[in-house]
Amino acid sequence: MKQILIDLECSGWAVKAGCFGEADALRLQQECQESCGRGAFRPAGVGRGTGLNVRPEIRSDQILWLEPGAFTAEQQLYLAWLEELRMALNQQFCLGLFDFEGHFAIYPEGAFYKAHLDRHAATSARLITIILYLNPHWQPGDGGELKIWTTLGEKEGSYVLIEPRLGTLVCFFAGDFWHEVLPAIKSRMSITGWFRQRQVGL
Repeated sequence: MKQILIDLECSGWAVKAGCFGEADALRLQQECQESCGRGAFRPAGVGRGTGLNVRPEIRSDQILWLEPGAFTAEQQLYLAWLEELRMALNQQFCLGLFDFEGHFAIYPEGAFYKAHLDRHAATSARLITIILYLNPHWQPGDGGELKIWTTLGEKEGSYVLIEPRLGTLVCFFAGDFWHEVLPAIKSRMSITGWFRQRQVGL
């Protein structure tokens, strides 16, 4: 966790392999697969509130929100780890983060999410993006990389490609870094979410 804080302070984004225990990550992956098999996932949308629309030409993943009051034991374990990270971020950066919202995400073969920022227009609630990958035995050539442009606010120039390997965690400032999910040749799973801050007047 310390290295995540250091990297965020230096560059605004961080990647940590093996950040969450392999056995626990595998249980989350199994839970994700089983939920998908039960038909619990829905096509992901673009936008928020009344402006939320399914736009498969922009993103073609499917999601299942983590619902407060219905967390499984494995979800609770991951959320407890995230709570430690939230408190560490607040202590280090004085961000005022107060909660986490997130969902399972499945990208079927060939699915993608074009370049975007994670902070919705007209709101600054989502401050930090957190992604935990749930894909065992992911190999070079399987695709599905997360592409992050590393210049603040820019969708060009230098970038990094991050393979979605089991237990790898990615963390970055949600409104600052353009990113996209490249198509994969097999199903790709993660838990994607955001630490949020309170908004004045809300």
